[in-house]
Amino acid sequence: MQVQAQQRPQYTQYILNSYIINPAVAGIENYVDVKLSHRHQWVGINGAPVTSYVTVHGPLQRSDYDKQTITSTHMSGENPRGRNYWSEYEAPPAHGGAGLTIINDRTGPMNRFSGYGTLTYHIGLSPKTNLSGGISAGFQSLRLNAAKLDFGEQYPIDPTVSGSGYVNRIRPDFNAGLWLYSARYFAGVSAMNIIPQGVGFNNGGLNGNRVTLLGKQLPHLFVTGGYMLFLTEEISLLPSAMLKWISPTPLSVDVNAKLQWQDVLWTGLNYRFKDGFGAMVGMNINPKINISYSYDYITSKLNNVSSGTHEILVGFALGNSYGDWCPRNIW
Repeated sequence: MQVQAQQRPQYTQYILNSYIINPAVAGIENYVDVKLSHRHQWVGINGAPVTSYVTVHGPLQRSDYDKQTITSTHMSGENPRGRNYWSEYEAPPAHGGAGLTIINDRTGPMNRFSGYGTLTYHIGLSPKTNLSGGISAGFQSLRLNAAKLDFGEQYPIDPTVSGSGYVNRIRPDFNAGLWLYSARYFAGVSAMNIIPQGVGFNNGGLNGNRVTLLGKQLPHLFVTGGYMLFLTEEISLLPSAMLKWISPTPLSVDVNAKLQWQDVLWTGLNYRFKDGFGAMVGMNINPKINISYSYDYITSKLNNVSSGTHEILVGFALGNSYGDWCPRNIW
């Protein structure tokens, strides 16, 4: 019998932290970007995925921007990120970036703790366009709490796990990506779990014979893209999409739309094909702190047993001494 299940965590607010799905984003801004997230998926289902993460990334060399940028000082009633700003956009100079990711993902009796370090390099393709490439290397620690397994009254114990409390103590993990970005668009491609790793457990023996059950952590491929449109001088619309493919499962398609008012407030919608809708809202409290929340409504059969998914994201822009109220290159 073959069984397919969710291997890596799923996110709704990846449009606010593209680094979580593409290592090439590390160092894209001129400050240290810190994100903390907590997601409770499929609320109401016992043992449903609960995911928390921390990401930190920044440039290895800070750009020599003016101390006051167009977004740090502006007249009242003037939109600092209007059409004029983007028409004068200049690509950042070539530079390196580095990042760190820590993820804890708990699903029923299984817990996966991961840590990654990232290195990237950003080059200029034109006065307004950059291309970056990045690679992450780290580990995954998968642990099974056999005491939480319940096989029913007829077979209360599965002999293959009765003596085992873990699944693959530690396994290496590698991710890589490319990111193309300019004033009004971005496009990215990335791969997670580049090298498939076996997932197995055993109890050391069954009736004198060693028993081992094996699965595999499969590569996850992501393709993303987005474009910025101005509806008015005050309001911008940011449509984007993501394709996710894990062989041999069907292609997953996400479509997003983010509506932003100046540099302060935004709201958004997400649609995941044959899975559900998401609603998002967020604000930049000041140049160094931002917060956002999303709720997913499930349209699949899980809707009968779950009230949906909640996700919260808090961001900090450390060293943002230039006063930018929102990111310059990730929007």
